[in-house]
Amino acid sequence: MPAVAAAQGFEKSPFERDFGDIKYLDSYFGIGDSKAEVSPGDLNVPFTIVLANVGAHDITGIRGELSLPYGFTPSETNTMVARSDSDTNSRAGEIFYLTFYLDVAPHVNIQQYPMAAKVEFSRLWESGARNIFFDFYVMVPGSGIPDLEVPNAFLTSLQTNTVSVRITNEGTAPLSNADVTIRVPDVGGQTMTPTEQVVVYDSHWDIGNVEPGGFVDIEVRVYVPETIHGSALRLPLELNYIDANGNPVTIQRGVDFYVRGLIDLSIYGVDTINISDVTMIVGNIINEGNVDALFTFVSVEPVDGSNIIPQTQFLDEVETDSPVPFNIPLEFEGESQYGEHDIQISVRYKDDIREEHILTHNATINLAEPPPEPSASVVPSLTGQVGGDGSDQFVMLIAGIVIAVILAIVVVRQRRRED
Repeated sequence: MPAVAAAQGFEKSPFERDFGDIKYLDSYFGIGDSKAEVSPGDLNVPFTIVLANVGAHDITGIRGELSLPYGFTPSETNTMVARSDSDTNSRAGEIFYLTFYLDVAPHVNIQQYPMAAKVEFSRLWESGARNIFFDFYVMVPGSGIPDLEVPNAFLTSLQTNTVSVRITNEGTAPLSNADVTIRVPDVGGQTMTPTEQVVVYDSHWDIGNVEPGGFVDIEVRVYVPETIHGSALRLPLELNYIDANGNPVTIQRGVDFYVRGLIDLSIYGVDTINISDVTMIVGNIINEGNVDALFTFVSVEPVDGSNIIPQTQFLDEVETDSPVPFNIPLEFEGESQYGEHDIQISVRYKDDIREEHILTHNATINLAEPPPEPSASVVPSLTGQVGGDGSDQFVMLIAGIVIAVILAIVVVRQRRRED
């Protein structure tokens, strides 16, 4: 049949093969049957060619040479040909590996590159060496480099916290079909660490693909009890994904938090009182948290055109479950304006990690106009008061006394003249 086909002008049948002793199966970066991710700039990277002894004889003295494209060099030499020796013989029908160590230049792209290999071997019970050549393509797959971080590493006790965990891919290959799981261990009634005491509402997230240089944020809701404030907390995370070679990868990381105390301030009882002819704005601050508010200042500012002058008072610490009063003198810029005034009370304080917070509270105070001052009398009364109900009678009494004195003086002078 082959001769007839050739005589009739047909080409050689595609189903005909001239099998040698060695058949090329695969090539990839890695060692043995374990593939590795490789990125541009990686050095001393293992590269493996998978071959099969398909001949009828065992072979020995296996040596390989690899012709490299531009951008790849052998790790041990500066030539364009890498060499490898097989450690064992290959029996008929067995698979064997040739491993080369290469340097990948930083300018190499994530793509396929052509290579050529020469394999030299000898048959057992036969003298002389045989050569066989293979042309193939190899893929530079890139590598995914996952990193987990938390933009805000603080939790607050006595409440539910929603925090973000960011999964970033700092590599050159995507993280495919990725998912994240939180695995909090169960201690079975033994003494619990802070990690076992928290309540995690959600524990699994499917995040899909994370492209090179990209990131995905997941929202974690955690309730932190009062007993562990001031402690460090680690949440154990497990990240699963498919790498650039199609292999499943599992990494376990922990993200760390600091649990700070809760400061829960509220303002109540805002009013005005008069102390020694000075009007004061008074009120109370209560802290219903579990740690003290530090370096506390309370300020009063006018709202909506009020002419009250802003004032500030330093309170220092606001302890828990104990009301702290404040009193701030009320002063006006210009003439006093009576009636209702809208004010804003601001409490500025720091928590146990010295982070500053501000609480604002809007209130309305009412300033009553004082009664008019009474007019002063010309002659003081017997009681030492100026004016009053007996002032007219007092004047008449004085006038009678004056008249009596005058009359007495006149009578005395008249008698002296008669004598």
